[in-house]
Amino acid sequence: MTPRTPPDTPPDPQPDKPDLTPRTPVVLALGSNLGDRLANLQAGVDILGAEPGLEDVAVSPVYETVPAGGPDQPDYLNAVLVAATSLPARAILDRGQAAEAARHRVRGPRWGPRTLDVDLIVYGDAISDDPDLTLPHPRAHERAFVLVPWHDLDPGAVLPGRGRVADLLAAAPAGGLRRRRDARLRLPA
Repeated sequence: MTPRTPPDTPPDPQPDKPDLTPRTPVVLALGSNLGDRLANLQAGVDILGAEPGLEDVAVSPVYETVPAGGPDQPDYLNAVLVAATSLPARAILDRGQAAEAARHRVRGPRWGPRTLDVDLIVYGDAISDDPDLTLPHPRAHERAFVLVPWHDLDPGAVLPGRGRVADLLAAAPAGGLRRRRDARLRLPA
């Protein structure tokens, strides 16, 4: 999250000079269907924002979702986090994987249950087919549990190479998704 200036830091000698550090918009999807699902999502948000590098952060409402494929398993809680960053995509991916590890994620069967899943959906307009960091996420355009909360935060969002999120959402299967008005995520202070 945006770092705070410690009280003993001298004032900026050029306070009116604009910050020209390039920032890239990022979208991360979080999901949990094991243990205390809401606490797992909150821990993910907290860990993602624990160190400098993500700014202008917003987190979506929480949705409950029927699992998409995989073995028989409990329903998920899902949310999306959008931010701007000057960090490289690999650093964002590493931070997401650190959040998963902190919540004891075990990599089991594909699309299997998990305590926390953090996917980097979009890193600016980057398109990559690297098997370790595919951008945008290869199935995001089909997943209402990504598109709906992302659209909540940014109705004009575009998924690179696929089009407007609103249009993709209209074509995506929306069954098994419901907003949880009793569950909220908060951004770290």
